Amino acid sequence: MKRHDSGINFDRYAIGALTVIALRDGYVDLPASRLRQPDNRPFNSDLPTEVELVQGKLRLSVNVYLVIDGDQHVLIDTGAANSWDPTMGLLPHALAEAGVNQNEITTVALTHTHEDHGNGLVAADGSDTFPNLQRLLVPKEEIGLFDDNERLLRFRERRSPITDAYEVSPHITARAAHGHEVGHTAYEVSISGETLLIWGDIVHVPSIQFTRPEITWGADANQDEARATRLKLLHRAARPDFHVAGSHLEFPGVGAVSEHEGSYSFKPF
Repeated sequence: MKRHDSGINFDRYAIGALTVIALRDGYVDLPASRLRQPDNRPFNSDLPTEVELVQGKLRLSVNVYLVIDGDQHVLIDTGAANSWDPTMGLLPHALAEAGVNQNEITTVALTHTHEDHGNGLVAADGSDTFPNLQRLLVPKEEIGLFDDNERLLRFRERRSPITDAYEVSPHITARAAHGHEVGHTAYEVSISGETLLIWGDIVHVPSIQFTRPEITWGADANQDEARATRLKLLHRAARPDFHVAGSHLEFPGVGAVSEHEGSYSFKPF
């Protein structure tokens, strides 16, 4: 991978003949009790010193990724728009800064259906954020969760369920990564011997979950499965010519994983 250019709210990369743009939707501050020990106990006064806090809270970046594969503009997740904290909803500004017209985005693929990943389909003014949307890909196991989201009612007839190994484009493939949510899905971008795994919410708190991947997140639907998936993907990512991109890694959230006897580290790209 090579970085081409960057701005305040975007970083643009080349992977083979493809373009990948990391886009900033913002950030959210959450209580440290969201981190869970292996027995599902929250950390309180025993919070590890390596965990970085901002005014006593965990600050999670909210990142979105656009993959341009030939004439296809595939957006992985959409951010939260105005549905959560006002610190989010920057995606339209990030796209404009990167020189991308929202009308160019014809495919949206969700890693899962949580509000900071799908609610950005609807803009703050109530309009469709992507007027020319042709394909809305949702993990099959989460179709019911998607349909229960009143904000997204207008998209019920337009969403398509996808499963593991679904080919989004010639170089983008869906990979089941269940645990954080029942259908949580990563998207593997592969070309010319290089791979970028856009992995959604595999890691929420990079200051500790790389070195101690057994630590889970309070919002994980199945913490044991989320832990097992994280270990599996970290091991797989720790190889040459492999990068990852994470929704909650510090923006732009793109980098390489290294393995050290069962522990891992992350080097931003």
